[in-house]
Amino acid sequence: MEHLYEMLNQVDGYIYPNEIELHWGILIVLYPYITGLVAGAFILASLERVFNVKVLKPTYQLALLTALAFLIVAILPLITHLGKPFRFYEIMTTPHWGSAMAIFGFVYLWYLTVVLLLEIWFDYRQDLVLWSNRKKGFLGKLYNILTLGVKDISPITVSWDNKLGYFVTVVGIPSAFLLHGYVGFIFGSIKANPWWSTVLMPVIFLFSAMVSGIALVMFLYMAVSWIRKVKIDMPCLDEVGKYLFYVLVLDFSLEALDQVHRIYEAEESFEILDILVNGKLNITLFVIQGFLGTIVPILAMGLFRIYKPKPEIRRPVYLLTSLLVLMGIFAMRWNVVIGGQLFSKSFLGFTSFKLGLIGPEGFFMAIVWLILPFIILAFLLWLLPPWNRPSEEHTS
Repeated sequence: MEHLYEMLNQVDGYIYPNEIELHWGILIVLYPYITGLVAGAFILASLERVFNVKVLKPTYQLALLTALAFLIVAILPLITHLGKPFRFYEIMTTPHWGSAMAIFGFVYLWYLTVVLLLEIWFDYRQDLVLWSNRKKGFLGKLYNILTLGVKDISPITVSWDNKLGYFVTVVGIPSAFLLHGYVGFIFGSIKANPWWSTVLMPVIFLFSAMVSGIALVMFLYMAVSWIRKVKIDMPCLDEVGKYLFYVLVLDFSLEALDQVHRIYEAEESFEILDILVNGKLNITLFVIQGFLGTIVPILAMGLFRIYKPKPEIRRPVYLLTSLLVLMGIFAMRWNVVIGGQLFSKSFLGFTSFKLGLIGPEGFFMAIVWLILPFIILAFLLWLLPPWNRPSEEHTS
């Protein structure tokens, strides 16, 4: 009885009993957020490899390794959320082709093995061979295993590595769109929820993923340069900032178009959604996502398109902007996932969401899945450092 009273205290208006507790919590917020970082980082890397934007070369390998580190963790929030996580493999052994969520297992496996791992292997194969010859002990044996027995580093073979890596990157671009666009498709195809049901949802998720991935690589490039005590390549940083500005403007325009369309249609759900955005989502939507995560970065990046102050001023602004964008995109995921569950399907009431500290769906578990990709990335940067690569010395 006490539990019932406690549940009713978080209800406002009329709401069905099965809608009092939210079925999707913080872990489902993390899932599209992390996959978005993966897709955005890979797309930034493809600008240098496929579209020949050579000024972005200092961030190319960093973006690839970042995408790999976050992709490894992307599936873990979903597995943790499952009632029986040890049965997660059944999504692969018993495929259900009519379910968008079930197809995720195959999309994830394709992107991890065929796209990211292959591209990184082709890009680093010559280095792995040279490292296996130079390093001793366990590290030398590990590099030798990673070569997969392909030790030929003749100019013809290295040229084929570059061609095949280029081909994999080209294939990876639509794969990145598919990886995160389908996440928006899952939400947008739920007709019973007017907050999610919009044809623009996959496109909005995709562009917001590009925004967050570019912002993450910008932040990591500055952080890694500071840790290594090396000078930041300002032309590269300015170019990353330029693409961040362009994609952020497109993302903001699409979200604004979606909201204008909702206001113009003013369907029967408009009143409950209006109360939702001006009430329970007021801070996360207007302040964090809208103002701090979108308007401020657009103004800062837009100002740099007109006037470029000294690097001493641009660097901290870039750093702050990247953090604001990452915070804003997380708020966007929160507003979609959590916000879409706060109102009743009857359009007559609301419930509340309280994030616990401990447990499989708690705050600390979410922090673990947010920190783990950075630990994996640190290991990858140690194992496959993008700087001082022996292949560059070998070809020079």
